[in-house]
Amino acid sequence: MLSSITHSSTLSILLYPLSPKPGCCSSRKLNVRTHPWEKSVEKSVKLRTMVVGCKIDNQEMGFQASERLYLGMDFGTSGARYALIDKQGTIHAEGKREYPNYMKEDSLDWALSWKTTLFSLLEDVPVHLRPLVASISLDGTSATTLIIDSKTGEPLARPYLYNESCPDALPLVKSIAPINHTVCSGSSTLCKLVSWWNNDDSDKKSTMLLHQADWLLWLLHGQLGVSDYNNALKVGYDPEADSYPDWLLSQPYAQLLPTVKAPGTSIGHLKGDIRTQFGFSEDCIVCTGTTDSIAAFLAARATKPGKAVTSLGSTLAIKLLSTTRIEDARYGVYSHRLDDKWLVGGASNTGGAVLKENFSDEQLEKLSEHINPMEASPLDYYPLKSVGERFPVANLKMEPRLHPRPESDVEYLHGILESIARIEAKAYMLLKDLGATQVDEVFTAGGGAKNDKWTKIRERVLGLPVSRATQTEAAYGAALLALKGCQ
Repeated sequence: MLSSITHSSTLSILLYPLSPKPGCCSSRKLNVRTHPWEKSVEKSVKLRTMVVGCKIDNQEMGFQASERLYLGMDFGTSGARYALIDKQGTIHAEGKREYPNYMKEDSLDWALSWKTTLFSLLEDVPVHLRPLVASISLDGTSATTLIIDSKTGEPLARPYLYNESCPDALPLVKSIAPINHTVCSGSSTLCKLVSWWNNDDSDKKSTMLLHQADWLLWLLHGQLGVSDYNNALKVGYDPEADSYPDWLLSQPYAQLLPTVKAPGTSIGHLKGDIRTQFGFSEDCIVCTGTTDSIAAFLAARATKPGKAVTSLGSTLAIKLLSTTRIEDARYGVYSHRLDDKWLVGGASNTGGAVLKENFSDEQLEKLSEHINPMEASPLDYYPLKSVGERFPVANLKMEPRLHPRPESDVEYLHGILESIARIEAKAYMLLKDLGATQVDEVFTAGGGAKNDKWTKIRERVLGLPVSRATQTEAAYGAALLALKGCQ
């Protein structure tokens, strides 16, 4: 599927490639490896030239493509997607997969599910495009944590999921970290690490911590122990100093911490067996990744301070581009580094998962048609799938509030949508009060961006212009990171 995008001003980290000049075509020859997995690796691989078309002055002209492609994958809360783009940002292929439900004892085997999905997505990339892929990157859910064997890479325990809290470790973390630091939250990566360290009796000499994105990328490049400073933020990494702080390095579990690089940094080539199996080129590289909400922000290409992206997926995540760094664990607020600016925000447990518990996709579409978005709903809910909230209120004991339920499903849906919009408005107001750049425009990513009535409700509640991002999928942002790694 081909789709064009609107380009905005570039960032110095080169995540926003410039469009080609109008009427300009390339005529350089491109040698492309064709179906190497069908041949013995000892035999030479046949080469071919790919010819594509380009219109100049309304005339169809053939030329030899010199363009390489860049593969991004997004591992969200409920499934994974991929996007394959060229240097101009045009999408050449995209797809999605739901996570398979593998069981291990009495719980889901998330690690196996993610691993299976990773290779399923590689299989989904069109065969004729795989040899053109120059680089790969991916994103994962923030603070989803794996403790692995540092020799084999195999998980030593079940993964700690993004929204999982470890309150047993919180007092100890608060005793070593600066007051109101990002790690001073029960769902932080550091709390998960400390909880495992204190409660697991296994040999800790050959163990390592990786985030979901790190581990999946390791499966592709084979170099254990590499992370990025977006994923590493919630384990205590200081992106401003570009190092782990001394208070963290002095702890006995500091030996488990991965090496940290900037998102979109080349790590190494795609492993040989994967190249051979799927037909990727020998020079295909794998780059460090990021978190899912940051990838969604990158996809939206909101490049100026005051621009924000609300990701309406299973949860609600907010990212505001600010000139000021804000950190306050009391409210679940933290800042990710983006070049010389900061992505300030947080992630609420409200969002699409609550909607899907109450309505099917077909119901959501049909019921939304009957909502008057300019009329405020009198229903006051706090839609949560389960107990606990992270942002803009950090309260592990907060109960979901979804009653009273009116007889009309339209009114009920209206009340939920409006209540989520109020939470979003409260979040942006909080960021302003804490000193972040004031938001002046909101772009929407994720599945909720498709609901036009919800967009109008949010625009009224926020008092700001709200629009759907040109690109709404985090996989597109991950593909931009892959492109960055080649520049």
